Amino acid sequence: MFGIIRPCRHRLSERLQASWMAHLCGLCLALRDDHGQLARTATNYDGLIISVLVEAQAAAGHTAAGAGRRTAGPCPLRGMRTASVARGEGARLAAAVSLALASVKIRDHVEDEDGVFARRPVAAGARAVTRRWDRKSAGSASVVGFDTSVLLDAAARQGELERELPAGGSVLLVTEPTETATAAAFAHTAVLAGRPGNEAPLAEAGRLFGRLAHLLDAAEDQEADAASGAWNPLAATGTDRAEAERLCRDAVHGIRLALRDVELTDRALVHVLLAHETERAVERVFGRPGHAACRVGHEPGTAPTDHQPHGHAPHAHPQLDPTGSNPYQSPPRHDPGQAPPQGPGAPVPPWVPQGPGFTPPGAPPPNRRNLLAGCAAWALMGCTCQLLCCEHNHPFSGERREGFCARNDCCSCDNCCDGCECCGENAQCCSDCGCCDGCDCGCDC
Repeated sequence: MFGIIRPCRHRLSERLQASWMAHLCGLCLALRDDHGQLARTATNYDGLIISVLVEAQAAAGHTAAGAGRRTAGPCPLRGMRTASVARGEGARLAAAVSLALASVKIRDHVEDEDGVFARRPVAAGARAVTRRWDRKSAGSASVVGFDTSVLLDAAARQGELERELPAGGSVLLVTEPTETATAAAFAHTAVLAGRPGNEAPLAEAGRLFGRLAHLLDAAEDQEADAASGAWNPLAATGTDRAEAERLCRDAVHGIRLALRDVELTDRALVHVLLAHETERAVERVFGRPGHAACRVGHEPGTAPTDHQPHGHAPHAHPQLDPTGSNPYQSPPRHDPGQAPPQGPGAPVPPWVPQGPGFTPPGAPPPNRRNLLAGCAAWALMGCTCQLLCCEHNHPFSGERREGFCARNDCCSCDNCCDGCECCGENAQCCSDCGCCDGCDCGCDC
């Protein structure tokens, strides 16, 4: 997965999260159906915006051919569960665009001799893949009336601009090919949805989205490019990070203005992705000055942390025991005629083993596997993606745990706190789209 749009599940309502996953799975399956299993590696978060735009523009009495939802079979990435996924011309256009852009990206890596692409056998195989993907994407795009040559021409022009860029030239000269390519893809969604009046504003939104994506990618890679000596548009044009941030924030504002002129049947998901997630992408790259950190999860007694899973208390330490007692000393005696005291601070009966290596009283003994069985269970759960996506029993300890994606969410607690901030200071731009309905911040700040 790659892209600047990475919505967190805490910032989406249940309906929008289901819609987001439907388009993501729909893009992946469209790549598989039209171009083969290897093409699924071109699945990316930004490409599915094309599918989202087509569906959002479809009127009740007019839908793109074959559009809608279908039930997909079990998939390892969904924990072997079925799901409702997007289908139709929007998904096919998104797949064609994603495949063409992935081909361009691989070709750039080969030309720059990045990493393993510096090896001749790998580079030769990568060139063969890009040629095949260029043909495949052009064929499937022509079915929905889109010409991918605009994307490939933009990529070729990009290289020429980088080689011929004058010293001190504007960084916007470098972003122009990307802007042209994304503008064409965004505008064609209006053609598929039968909304010719939306072509101009969507082209403008796409142009600014392409500028934003190019600048954020350059800012993210600036340090690595400087260390490796690779070409970077910000360094080549002498653009400092403050100016790059200003251009990015102007692009986000321009996307919001353009979306106001787009006629949409359901604008909630489009608004979240293009009006809010673009802004969060800028904050992720350049930082967010003046934002107060979330208290939940970082102060005692507020919420579990990564080292304190839900439902499990941290291990006691004799020197850090809040009761001030030593868990290894002999318990105080009590009257035999009375019931022994209960609760977490109650003394442990003398016949119960205590000390390191013993299971605490009242806790079930851990169901631990040996090394061989644990490795076998780990391999099986890894192949079926249970470790990544599903709640599961730990392959060694047997403890109930959430999947890696849930434990290491795409947003930190800082970002969870602003999950519904669009209902506050940005209420004017969100008043009619419904993007805040049912959102779950996950924090109480």
